[in-house]
Amino acid sequence: MTDQLTIAMAQINQRVGDLSGNAAAMLAWRAKAPGADLIVFPEQQLIGYPAEDLVLKPVFAAKAAAQLAELALATADGGPAMLVGSIFADNGALYNGLALLDGGRIAAVRYKHELPNYGTFDEKRIFTPGPLPEPVEFKGVKLGLPICEDGWLQPVSTHLAKQGAEILISVNGSPYEIDKDDRRLEQVFAARVAETGLPLLFLNRVGGQDELVFDGSSFILNADGIAAHRLPDWTEELRVTHWTRKGAGWICEAGELAVWEDHPADIYSAMVTGLRDYVDTNRFPGVVLGLSGGIDSAICAAIAADALGPDRVWCVMLPSRYTSQSSLDDAGQCARMIGCRLDTIAISPAVDAFDVMLSDSFADAQVDITEENVQSRIRGVTLMALSNKFGHMLMTTGNKSEMSVGYATIYGDMAGGYNPIKDAYKMTVFAISKWRNSHKPRIGLGPDGPVMPESIITKPPSAELRPDQKDSDSLPEYPVLDKMLHALVEEDLSVDEVVARGFDRADVTRIERLLYLAEYKRRQAPPGVKLGTRNFGRDRRYPITNAFRSA
Repeated sequence: MTDQLTIAMAQINQRVGDLSGNAAAMLAWRAKAPGADLIVFPEQQLIGYPAEDLVLKPVFAAKAAAQLAELALATADGGPAMLVGSIFADNGALYNGLALLDGGRIAAVRYKHELPNYGTFDEKRIFTPGPLPEPVEFKGVKLGLPICEDGWLQPVSTHLAKQGAEILISVNGSPYEIDKDDRRLEQVFAARVAETGLPLLFLNRVGGQDELVFDGSSFILNADGIAAHRLPDWTEELRVTHWTRKGAGWICEAGELAVWEDHPADIYSAMVTGLRDYVDTNRFPGVVLGLSGGIDSAICAAIAADALGPDRVWCVMLPSRYTSQSSLDDAGQCARMIGCRLDTIAISPAVDAFDVMLSDSFADAQVDITEENVQSRIRGVTLMALSNKFGHMLMTTGNKSEMSVGYATIYGDMAGGYNPIKDAYKMTVFAISKWRNSHKPRIGLGPDGPVMPESIITKPPSAELRPDQKDSDSLPEYPVLDKMLHALVEEDLSVDEVVARGFDRADVTRIERLLYLAEYKRRQAPPGVKLGTRNFGRDRRYPITNAFRSA
């Protein structure tokens, strides 16, 4: 029995499906902690999280098992043992589990008991819940291993404590949500420590996987509930921690307590992280986007520059006869401030060509929103042509307020591969734009100074698809609209409940109707970074054909 343990926490990224690459990365991180007794990796580090239905392929599970066995052999060198998450096929069932690799073999395996089945998670559909896990003995120390959701709920940790666990080690794939880092530490896992009287190590991954981003923000709580370590958010880090048996319990020696980002810095970093990993993992040389002179495209260009570097960002101004000189000037100044490429391609020749093409069919029809949408779709086709020709991924730049009510053109400004502000309401876009103009993110690769002229932030939003057009012509002002939408989307309130908060009934009824009608557009929208509790796609899944209205 030992009275001293050195445990290394590997808060790192992972790549879904890259079994050999993830294994090699783990060995590389292990080599950086030669004096550790044990190195711990995040949930499903071997296969990447979440792998979704990929885990249902029998060949994938078989290859994961073979890779895990090979990884175990590496621990025969006398170096640190490894706690590695993967999937496990056992008697016809599939489990989310954690393996202790030590002495050249798989020394123990524990399966996840609590399977989350809400929001972004649907693990009950693909995994079998494991039994209440027993502690794993390592160097004479009983380790309790609650896997992610096992630690978010009470039963597993309490069971482990009753079975003699001395230290709780909780590996996680916990996606970022606004305010979640503090909730993990101060509410959820502090409660586990208080209930069990045991010290707890919480390890989370970092990086992006499609819509999800993972912020890291790992930590250790001693049995008294006081934090001994806090790892940074948004960056990989290997933290070596030292543990000592004191009487009947264990204490972790105090280390660095990283300061986690506040709002809106954390929101901006989530967008940067999600876009960076999506573009890089899918091997795009860079991104291309339409730069209109408006705030949405300006902040998307800044996010792209911070994610990839300005040299990998290609902005294109696509003016029509309705584009104001101020928009042209603002777009040019924005590109110069960011330091990225800006080209200008006028769409008037194509608009004129469509007018001629459709003149007979439209001869007896009034000019309406159709002609506006043609302009947007010409822009989409032009940008997609550049993407196809040169390989850059086309970014879309619509915010959540617009996507909620369908204030976007399908096959037009919705065309593209990824949208970093998809889950950001318009007022959030204003907030992060103001913040970025006076701060450079810690993980950013863009310029040190402001990224857009102040006029972009202060001018009234407009699609500029008809003379003197403003968003407020057809929508409530954004401070009002966003509060309505938050109530209808995040809180799932009825029209009557929203009206009771002081909003106009006619406005709320119309916005709820638009919200439902736009579902078909959102189904065809590109993925984007999840920020809140009810993003469109993974969290909020509504039928397209839907006759229900709450009032």
